[in-house]
Amino acid sequence: MSIETLAETAQALVAPGKGIIAIDESTNTIAKRFEGVGIANSEEHRRAYRELLLATPKLGDYISGAILYDETLRQSTKAGVPFTQVMAASGIIPGIKVDKGTQALAGFPGERVTEGLDGLRQRLEEYYKLGARFAKWRAVITIGDGTPSGTCIEANSHALARYAALCQEQGLVPMVEPEVLMDGDHDIETSYEVHEVVLRSLFDALYNNNVALEGTILKASMVLPGQDSGETATVEDVAEATLMCLKSSVPAILPGIVFLSGGQDDQAATAHLDAMNRMGPHPWPLSFSYGRAMQSAALRIWSQDLAGNVAKAQETVFARARDNGLAAQGRWSRKAA
Repeated sequence: MSIETLAETAQALVAPGKGIIAIDESTNTIAKRFEGVGIANSEEHRRAYRELLLATPKLGDYISGAILYDETLRQSTKAGVPFTQVMAASGIIPGIKVDKGTQALAGFPGERVTEGLDGLRQRLEEYYKLGARFAKWRAVITIGDGTPSGTCIEANSHALARYAALCQEQGLVPMVEPEVLMDGDHDIETSYEVHEVVLRSLFDALYNNNVALEGTILKASMVLPGQDSGETATVEDVAEATLMCLKSSVPAILPGIVFLSGGQDDQAATAHLDAMNRMGPHPWPLSFSYGRAMQSAALRIWSQDLAGNVAKAQETVFARARDNGLAAQGRWSRKAA
């Protein structure tokens, strides 16, 4: 492991005006996305859709990296060009989702822990050989009556830290993602409190596991009220609460923070990112790592004509990348979007 190389990769992932596109849906998850727009979940349809995304013209102008699923990392274009080569030609760094999803946390009803540490060292070694240079592991924290428990937070923080240490051992930058879900009727103050406790636990675990923070990226959720709370938080409210929480819990040595959209609609995710960057400067770059907020509009367009709408769908992907790239600099204009 070279800390310098890891740090260079991490810095490249949060280069000014660039962010990360998440194309890491599992086969089951992408089946749900396809079903919602009437596309059959075949291997060829999955390959074609991922080619549409990764081969979008000029995507590298605003996208620094792409998180892939195991299947995608091994796939090629219809012409036989490996996706990793397509990405390299655009200056996009390949990443890989390595967790095995969440399972019920025994003894704690309603709470979940992410699994996938068994055999991870060997999988990371293979992924590096296939071209991946960063990885992602997602933990899920639910706010509810009596949750999250300290045990749930600790278990997920420990798993994230062990994963991160293994990544760096194999030369991959770990992206640590402790997502606090929007589900529930909690207010924004409760969301803030839970985010702060989760992030402090995470960085304590990373420190205790000798993870080099200068070669690590945080993928964070925004401090939002629960979607069933009925509370209306302005763009500025969310931006201010999220920034205050991050500044109280995230070390300044971290190369950067990218946000997940977490169920927000496309415009809200972009607006919140833009507002935070307008409130800068900050100790770290703030950018994006969006999945549905980057893809949903393009998927709807493509579903209407899989053969004929590729270019039109790619225009939408590029437009979303451009808007979020501008938001990562505090330069996005809703009128121009």
